[in-house]
Amino acid sequence: MKRKSRLLNEKKSEMIHRIGKAAAMLFHEKGYLETSMDEISNTSGMSKGGVYHYFSSKNEILYFILMNHMDLILKNLEEDLKGIKGGFEKLQFIISRHIELFTKNIPESRVLLHEAYFHAGKYQKAIEEKEKKYFNIIAEILSSLLSQRVSKDQLTTITFSLLGMSNWIYSWYNPKGPIKPKELSDIITCIFLKGISAYLE
Repeated sequence: MKRKSRLLNEKKSEMIHRIGKAAAMLFHEKGYLETSMDEISNTSGMSKGGVYHYFSSKNEILYFILMNHMDLILKNLEEDLKGIKGGFEKLQFIISRHIELFTKNIPESRVLLHEAYFHAGKYQKAIEEKEKKYFNIIAEILSSLLSQRVSKDQLTTITFSLLGMSNWIYSWYNPKGPIKPKELSDIITCIFLKGISAYLE
């Protein structure tokens, strides 16, 4: 019975993620409002009834995409950072990790940036809480690295600036191009830290 239950749960999870992947690609290419449940059904290779078996609405699919992506971003992050000594090394790690996750999940990254605040509805608060947690982790690293030399407002501005540099790569960066994700993260780290140093002089 336990094996059967496990297999059923695995099958359910597989179907849910299959629908989420198909919807994320469509939301990325067409936009949330322009995408229909029929298109999600066709792209996922499932019947419309099959899609509705797992999700009650398009908004619920959007919520799954956003929450699943934020869970991926936060997964084991705090534990991994505890094993890294030094603010610079931690910053390098989180930028590299961010770039890697975003380049491997470009549709989901774009949906998070473009669709969450307009269409998440009743799910908005839960998404914002996860985003705030991620923001605070990065801000804490920056605060430690800068040795408390900046005010709270300056730290907020600096943190959002780093996230802006890292998030919007989806609009122009080609992971299959000559600049690989590791080199891109090194470029962002270098430009960001040199800019901060100049600002604090």
